[in-house]
Amino acid sequence: MNRPHCPSLLGVFAHPDDESLLAGGVLAQHHAAGARTAVVTATWGPDSRRAPELSDALAALGAGAPRLLGYNDARNPEAAPGRPRLVDAPLDEAVSRLVAHIRDFRPDIVVGHDALGQLTGHPDHVRTHQITLLAVEAAGLAHLHPEAGPPWQPAALYAATHPESGVGLLRPLLEGVGKTVLAVPDSYVATSVDVTPWADAKWAAILAHRSEVARERPLPGILARLAETDRNRIIRTEHFTRLTPGPAEGDPVQLTT
Repeated sequence: MNRPHCPSLLGVFAHPDDESLLAGGVLAQHHAAGARTAVVTATWGPDSRRAPELSDALAALGAGAPRLLGYNDARNPEAAPGRPRLVDAPLDEAVSRLVAHIRDFRPDIVVGHDALGQLTGHPDHVRTHQITLLAVEAAGLAHLHPEAGPPWQPAALYAATHPESGVGLLRPLLEGVGKTVLAVPDSYVATSVDVTPWADAKWAAILAHRSEVARERPLPGILARLAETDRNRIIRTEHFTRLTPGPAEGDPVQLTT
């Protein structure tokens, strides 16, 4: 019997560890179902200390080798010394670089950040969201960025997000280290995925970001200090909203099978 088709999935995230925290379960789920999966990371360079960690995390998720845009972090100049910060880079340049990855990988679905920039509103998250919106549309238009390869239009774009009712334990944990907490109305969420069967792979990917696990304020470090039951409550559900462009009403493409 033929296995039902599971759509290929390309994640586009700002920093190493965003892919594991926000969509690690869905990436592992799609890989386990036989789908092609990959991740584009907007900041940190291939020679940075976090590049090997990202490679290990993607291996745990089955998401292939890192695809790096190579821009500098808005708040950490060691991410890509000598390179412009993502938030300062020419918009058209950044979009073109991402279009090249979309056209090369040819995903059915792209998953990225939401408009708030996730819970803490990091400026790199917000900028990556903006770039992804433009690149997903541009990738399907032959007259835009012809240097980036033949056109390819993903069927759907989803943004990882956090509904107000789903923040739960994260609010006091993040506020406890001085971070803001931004959430969207529950009605904004198009689908919530129980990734419990893939939670071990997701947790292994989070732990692969060793430099963040060792620090107090980043979420990997916060999660590593939690009791296992509390940690599992946080990581076992992933929330997404459907963005444009996407298929017409009734199109069967879904984030999960």
